[in-house]
Amino acid sequence: HELRNALNTATLAFSALQSGAVGTSGSTSGVVFRSLARMRDLLDRSFAEVRLKAGIHRSTNVVVAVLIEDVAIAAAVEATHRGLQLTVGPVAESLRIHADAQILVSALSNLLQNAFKFTRPGGHVSLHTHATVDRVRIDIEDECGGLPAGRFEDLFRMFEQRGTDRTGLGLGLAISRQGVEESGGTIRVRDLPGQGCVFTVDLPRQP
Repeated sequence: HELRNALNTATLAFSALQSGAVGTSGSTSGVVFRSLARMRDLLDRSFAEVRLKAGIHRSTNVVVAVLIEDVAIAAAVEATHRGLQLTVGPVAESLRIHADAQILVSALSNLLQNAFKFTRPGGHVSLHTHATVDRVRIDIEDECGGLPAGRFEDLFRMFEQRGTDRTGLGLGLAISRQGVEESGGTIRVRDLPGQGCVFTVDLPRQP
């Protein structure tokens, strides 16, 4: 249903652009972009959920720098479109993890989309990678103003939505957690009252 709605909206907006009645740099092109992005997110999330439920995992040795680059390319386009600043910190080429790269990319993309969705206009989102002898930690920090009241753990429940923006189904964080846990990692959130929050993906490092 959501996919059909997004497709219909994109089709109508594109028809208006084709007719020449509206400019290509106005609000109508923005509608097309948002609709296409919504369809992409729905498909990515659906593929990840199906693979997780079916137990289809293809874990390999993954170079973290390449993984982050794949995530950052699409995220940078979305951040620019939303008028947000995205900072992606450098990643050591030697860092490796054993994971299903596709599922992990989906998990990190979900976290970034969530950060973009709730960050104040003109705000800043950052992604930084840190490593210890045996762990790799990926931090995604936003400027959402701080987490809403309630147990932070409940944010990862299916269909949980607490913010003022209720678009979507409330599945992104739940699927992100499942994907990270399938790779032997954990995901947690830390509140920055009055400022934002930090979602941390903690994964075992490959020797």
